[in-house]
Amino acid sequence: MSRLPESLEPSAWGKARASAGAVPFDLTVSNPTACGIPYPADLLRALGDDGGLTYRPDPKGARPARAAVAAEYARHGAIVDPDRIVLTASSSEAYAFVLKVLCDPGGAVLVPSPSYPLFDHLLRLEGLRAVPYALEASSGWQPSAPAGDADAARAAVVVHPNNPTGSFVERPAAERLAIARGRSVAPLPLIVDEVFLDYPLDPGARPGTYAARTKSLTFTLGGLSKSRGLPQLKLAWIAVSGPEQEAADALSRLEFVADTYLSVGTPVQRALPDILERGVPVRDAIRARCIENLAAARGIARDHPAVEVLAPAAGWSVVVRFPRVVSEERLVIGLLDHGVAVYPGYFFDFPHEGYLVASLLPPIEVFARGLRRALDGIAAHL
Repeated sequence: MSRLPESLEPSAWGKARASAGAVPFDLTVSNPTACGIPYPADLLRALGDDGGLTYRPDPKGARPARAAVAAEYARHGAIVDPDRIVLTASSSEAYAFVLKVLCDPGGAVLVPSPSYPLFDHLLRLEGLRAVPYALEASSGWQPSAPAGDADAARAAVVVHPNNPTGSFVERPAAERLAIARGRSVAPLPLIVDEVFLDYPLDPGARPGTYAARTKSLTFTLGGLSKSRGLPQLKLAWIAVSGPEQEAADALSRLEFVADTYLSVGTPVQRALPDILERGVPVRDAIRARCIENLAAARGIARDHPAVEVLAPAAGWSVVVRFPRVVSEERLVIGLLDHGVAVYPGYFFDFPHEGYLVASLLPPIEVFARGLRRALDGIAAHL
């Protein structure tokens, strides 16, 4: 199997989106630094620490930085030993490191569908294949049985909360997924992506983290890109948990991989404790923006009874379900002519046509006008 796709050509929508350039109502934006979110002027002051001029690499990352990450998990109610944390340059790199530890080329990994369209690429680059398991809308987007051969799987990816459905993965559902190969074999290791965990949109939501899970080997992923809206700093992390000896062995292998790359810059590691503390207002502002836009989406949808806003429990996206009176591709390409960019559902592998995905990050005036135009575009086909 080639590690790259047979074709690198973008989809028809991708070509149209690139050709359209800047649009006035871009509801595909995922970069909070481009959305008018207020960032403290001194947020990155610690990057100038003179200590960054000295290079003393630690394969797992500087211990003060790992201790700061452990404090983040404590805020979510989990006690995590800083020595069980490994820093990486991004969550994508974190996936790559974990996949190297768990899988040999030719293996398979269970991945959620619908979800962010990254897993096929990450797995192919490691010489692996994806075995999808469905997230069922009828059960609140909880995992169901894998569609392919679960016996070949060497790990399962859990996205908590999922992107774009914004659904948390309930513990019983995750445990069922871990034994997808049957109870006669060891439970699957879980790779739990929690990059959006800091963004519950329901005030009563208390989802918790998987970082202290011990039923089977667990790798819990997070990072600055989402937790503080700082994708440009390139720092993420992996927390390793599970049965004691398994976790210790996996950590040794993970440390070997990390030592081979040493990819995380010294200045950002040294600055991490200060950035996490000073970045709290940014995190809160992003969450407030998403809550405001979600409320607007619900209000706009009331004027369009044929469509349904599938309100997320968390995250930065909202899903709109519409009658299949027009194809997603035709709809989203047509909306570009009206100055609106939204994602088609097929981009995220929804099970059938009739979905749009919009970012909750734009300023309210951009989001509300853009979403209204998108729903008016659907209504024109009814």
